[in-house]
Amino acid sequence: MPAYRIRISISKLTLYLYDGDRLVRSFPVALGKIATATPRGDFTIVSKVPYPNSYPGGPLSAFGTMWMGLSKPHYGIHGTNNPASIGKYVSHGCIRMYNQDVEALARLVPIGTPVSIRE
Repeated sequence: MPAYRIRISISKLTLYLYDGDRLVRSFPVALGKIATATPRGDFTIVSKVPYPNSYPGGPLSAFGTMWMGLSKPHYGIHGTNNPASIGKYVSHGCIRMYNQDVEALARLVPIGTPVSIRE
């Protein structure tokens, strides 16, 4: 059974998915702007909610097609309705991904997956 973990590099604007010590995939992300920086630290995925019920938006909200909530309340890994934002520091602290990427990630990782966010 895979032992997935996620590492997010703030400086590289990249989410890395590992199975143990083996890099499985990497994805470009958008992260928090200076005023609303993405929190650094160790968290876990505590929820997974697909569109159209993705937290807390409505029809194809800024949270895209999937919301994966982190153990830090109000923060998550989610899709976007603005794909041009990926690769930039523009969010309110969340980890924003292309919708197809966050959907692929959500299919792989279970609730409880560790998420490490570092510079």
